[in-house]
Amino acid sequence: MITTIINKTKSTAWKQYYPRLEELAKKTIETLKIKEEVSISVILVKTKKIHEINLMYRQIDRPTDVISFAICDSDDDYDLVSDVKELGDVFINVDAVIEQAASYGHSEEREFCFLFIHGLLHCLGYDHMNKKEEKKMFDLQNKILDPVVPR
Repeated sequence: MITTIINKTKSTAWKQYYPRLEELAKKTIETLKIKEEVSISVILVKTKKIHEINLMYRQIDRPTDVISFAICDSDDDYDLVSDVKELGDVFINVDAVIEQAASYGHSEEREFCFLFIHGLLHCLGYDHMNKKEEKKMFDLQNKILDPVVPR
């Protein structure tokens, strides 16, 4: 998996976790047995920007911790211009990473990586709109994340 990270914040502190994202992307590919070459974009933003995105695209007037935009649904049929299938974009609110890590009593690394996996799985077609889907998605998140960034 090709992971492109775009940091729209002024902080370079997040760079220390970039190798973890690569490791988690690889583990996701292995766990889900994805054979094709895929790519994902990760955009780091602050609360104000993710609030704007949430309002513009989801009509929800509040910030959130992560938003993902899949390029297409699994039912879509499309032609690839390249050999790499673009999955979509994952926007991570770094302010929420800091707040939620403290609130949940785990590291910022764990929270950062959790939000990445959560957004990535959404781009791969997973969701949590009902209890059954939620259990499947959250179990998968833990299966991928726990060996790489323990609780």
